[in-house]
Amino acid sequence: MRPELIRATELLQRNTPEAIEEAIGLLQNTVYSFSMKVCGHREDAEDTMQEVLSRSLGHLAKIQEPQQLAVWLYTVTRNRCWRMRRKPSHAPAHTFSLDELMPDEAELGRLLQDAGESPEGNFLHAEQHQLLHQAILRIPAPLRIVLVLHDMEELTTEQVAQILDLKQGTVRIRLHRARLSVRKEMNLVLNNSLKRTKNNQVLAKTPKKLRLKGRQRPDECRELFGNLSEYLDGRVEPLTCEQMRSHIEACPSCVAFLRDLRSAIDRCRSLQVPCDSAIAVRLRAILTREYLRMILIPRVSKTLALRSLPGKVRKQQPIACF
Repeated sequence: MRPELIRATELLQRNTPEAIEEAIGLLQNTVYSFSMKVCGHREDAEDTMQEVLSRSLGHLAKIQEPQQLAVWLYTVTRNRCWRMRRKPSHAPAHTFSLDELMPDEAELGRLLQDAGESPEGNFLHAEQHQLLHQAILRIPAPLRIVLVLHDMEELTTEQVAQILDLKQGTVRIRLHRARLSVRKEMNLVLNNSLKRTKNNQVLAKTPKKLRLKGRQRPDECRELFGNLSEYLDGRVEPLTCEQMRSHIEACPSCVAFLRDLRSAIDRCRSLQVPCDSAIAVRLRAILTREYLRMILIPRVSKTLALRSLPGKVRKQQPIACF
């Protein structure tokens, strides 16, 4: 779970103007960033941030645990995003099959030849956020939402399953395919952006021994390929884990691919999409005033509470309460 949500839960329980304002700021960043990663449209993300938090104020005061806040907030935001989302203009025409997600001979040759500088590493030097965000938006929506929630928002498999109303096994399967898909899209996006050498040219420079190894890998390593996420996340039984480790250590292609996949996951986890500061500040001020008005009403007199209901008085009364 993101530390921002843990911090926000603690701040909300203090019920002071300063703490509430900081908490709402953290929630703003969380909702906006999540919306951008899932849908990719700034206007939709800003609208989602405003609508979700405006309608959440009454519920926030009842939340006591960070886990409760995370599941509730992401569920509401996800539902709103799904209603508003527009298909990205660069969305893929089809979903890659498992065979297509496996690296081909040319890609394995490049990974083996250039193991010290993976495509994901190059994102640090080539419009990293824009290219990485574009690659994430290119994977199918059902896979993207799982990737964002698990790897980028740092939720557990159980929490992701609860938010998406899926079985945990289904979440794990989609997560693995999402990781493989985003790794592949990172390569495609980066290669198109930087106009890198064509794969067959890279392959021509690859030693014959390595090319043969790459040609054999799909048959030899298919079972391992299908369980790499379970291996990386430590969900494999000890005996199976040891067998996979022995195979990987003896297979240069698997070593290179596993390193590339782990790098792709790390890049996803590091992606942040901040909201425009001017918009965030204005909305935070409005939401803070409204939240404080709501939690202060029970403390004022009955007459004053009733007077706060009409529109004009409602706008004036919270200022007096501060």
